[in-house]
Amino acid sequence: MLQPSFEDVAAAGTRLAGHILRTPMLRNEALDARTGATVLLKAEPLQRTGSFKLRGATNAILQLGPDARRAGVVTHSSGNHGQATACAAAAQGLTARVYMPADAPRIKADSTRAWGAEIVTYDRTRDDREALSAGFAARTGAALIPPFDHPHVIAGQGTLALELAADAEKAGLRLDALLVCTGGGGLIAGCALAMAGVSPATQVFAVEPAGWDDTTRSLAAGQRLANPPGGSGLCDALMAPMPGELTFAINRDHLAGGIVVTDAEVLAAIAFAFRHLKLVVEPGGAVCLAALLAGKFAAKGKVVGVVISGGNVDPAVFGRALAA
Repeated sequence: MLQPSFEDVAAAGTRLAGHILRTPMLRNEALDARTGATVLLKAEPLQRTGSFKLRGATNAILQLGPDARRAGVVTHSSGNHGQATACAAAAQGLTARVYMPADAPRIKADSTRAWGAEIVTYDRTRDDREALSAGFAARTGAALIPPFDHPHVIAGQGTLALELAADAEKAGLRLDALLVCTGGGGLIAGCALAMAGVSPATQVFAVEPAGWDDTTRSLAAGQRLANPPGGSGLCDALMAPMPGELTFAINRDHLAGGIVVTDAEVLAAIAFAFRHLKLVVEPGGAVCLAALLAGKFAAKGKVVGVVISGGNVDPAVFGRALAA
């Protein structure tokens, strides 16, 4: 499978016009004052389906040929990519099947089903989700749209960084660093390619929850490493077992490093986003803000882009964050 390039990300930006929302770049005085930085927030909870995932799924589906369209699409997802694939498929009049872990947040399962997708649940600890979706694709001819390790998905996700860099430039600013929520690595791979093309001096950092810091450890080791069992399930959107083969090949060459945050720091960031930014943010979408608020990144005096990647939070988890 060929690696995508900056040109692929730029082409995705053109292709997606009119199919997704161009989410805003937000500023907050309290956040700037607390960090001593100029913080530029990319608010993907405001995207259709509530996360950045619509970018990659739509970019991939728009490039399907006639035969694949007739057979529909299939994917595996803990929620956000499933919703995005279902939404993008519905917009193109295609059928969609989503293999989703039985313990996925109900809000994500309900939303995926509302877009007309067929949901098939699996056991996260016992079943091989990739084998399930690949087997269905082989039997039916459905197009497999994986959540991160696919060139069209990666290129679509990278349009987020293109938008942020353009909005920063309009404001007379240049990003010194970009913090990106990282699970399987598709979003950050696309963002890294985008920044390499439009702002090569910007350092791009992966941010992960403790126990699911496979990209941070893999970057240090120079090879892909899996996560050990027993990690917290709070950041359900970032629970990929290990970096993707394609995504890590990109990230190994482009990233400045990784940052790891705790569950307590994530919950504090969710509460901060609600109280000060007036945004509802899910745990996986809050890790970059958590890294900034907890002082895990030396932001003082810098212009820092912070990706808030999704807002599909379980109500009980949201209440827990606000009560903390």
